[in-house]
Amino acid sequence: MILEINPQHPEPRKVKQVVDILAKGGIIAYPTDTYYGIGCDLFDKHAIEKIYKLKRRSPHQPFSFICSDLKNISEYAQVTNYAYKTMKRLLPGPYTFILEGSRLVPRIMLTKRKAVGIRVPDHPICLAIVKELGHPIISTSATNPEDDRILETPHEIRDILGHSLDLIVDGGPVPGRPSSVISLIEDTPEVLREGSGDVEIFQT
Repeated sequence: MILEINPQHPEPRKVKQVVDILAKGGIIAYPTDTYYGIGCDLFDKHAIEKIYKLKRRSPHQPFSFICSDLKNISEYAQVTNYAYKTMKRLLPGPYTFILEGSRLVPRIMLTKRKAVGIRVPDHPICLAIVKELGHPIISTSATNPEDDRILETPHEIRDILGHSLDLIVDGGPVPGRPSSVISLIEDTPEVLREGSGDVEIFQT
């Protein structure tokens, strides 16, 4: 099923529809400020395992997840003063920050080094979904499992992944470039991937 939601002003009734599906263990596709993402409730281990299978990805490569704001991030990660100031400058935006995970984060979402990847995308729909749900959702790009090609539109996602998803949120076109991935562990910034978020401040 494809549900159209206004990308500038997400309709609360429709956002609640999405959240009801997530709360029942559903898997959704949704727009972000980079690609369309695939996600589920951060605390639904069964749904997370389904996404690993769908993406044909090793559980040793945890997915990142979306928080609604900086305060929300500090519940799920160790945020130093440096990390807070850095993220405050750049979020919401097309960045994934790698931080040390807090005890709230399910073990399936932690790397061997107990790190997590956290996003606050500059996109009203996914932020509205996370706020309504009350906790983060998984974020991984919608790709074709056969060749890892990015799926760019809701209809393309339906044609290839529809059988594995409970809902596809259509929020119109998205930029189609990956997020920049920055590790802030031990207050030592490291650019792990240069994407659409400007990384110049980390390279001086």
